Amino acid sequence: MPLTLHDQVAIVTGASSGIGYGVAKALADAGASVVINYHSEPAPAEALASQINHAGGHAIAVKADVSNESDVDRLFQASQERFGGVDIVVANSGVQKDHPFVDMPLDDWRRVLDVNLTGQFLTAQRAVREFARRGPRPVSKALGKLILMSSVHDVIPWAGHVNYAASKGGIQMMMKSLAQEVAPQRIRVNAIAPGAIKTPINRAAWETEEALERLLKLIPYGRVGEPEDIGKAAVWLASDESDYVTGTTLYVDGGMTLYPEFANNG
Repeated sequence: MPLTLHDQVAIVTGASSGIGYGVAKALADAGASVVINYHSEPAPAEALASQINHAGGHAIAVKADVSNESDVDRLFQASQERFGGVDIVVANSGVQKDHPFVDMPLDDWRRVLDVNLTGQFLTAQRAVREFARRGPRPVSKALGKLILMSSVHDVIPWAGHVNYAASKGGIQMMMKSLAQEVAPQRIRVNAIAPGAIKTPINRAAWETEEALERLLKLIPYGRVGEPEDIGKAAVWLASDESDYVTGTTLYVDGGMTLYPEFANNG
């Protein structure tokens, strides 16, 4: 029996490409009306919204920088004005600015933390406020569903990416603490931690045969993930099928967190 999110409304941040695009499409395919957030490139977000609308769904594209409070407020206001509120929020926006630790500019440290961690904080805070404002709806057992986008690097150290790994480690503890705080309100908070996914942000890691061979040594399951893999996980976490799940990180990684380099050294 397919999962359904009919008559529910979802906001997905950073949804103009990659994982966010895959999540927004999957939620729409499951029946949700979707607010597709983008930061600087409107064309892909608007194209996805048009595709969803032409297929009989409902979607809008909204520009917002999630590290900016007023932009996040405007994003939720757009959802309220167009769809009457929101039931599902996926805080997905993220950036990488990679440097060896000793050479990392403070501006790049701050930008990654501002988008990846503070941006998810602001998105989550507005989501909790909106769930409470709108109140319960018969379309869902929960008052609201919040999904934060983490990474396998919330547990796997990543030399040369200290700012990114620090932001994802922070997301995990923010998610757990928030889940503990709002569970009595019947708000479910979870995270998805993708492994290696074919997206523009990491194209160099899988685009050539040599790079792909190196990457696959880290993935016991033997393939690189697709955005659709994360989209399917998000649909499940947003549905009533996962109603007893909160405060959990779902690793969608083909086994990367099994530390495969230790497989023959036990």
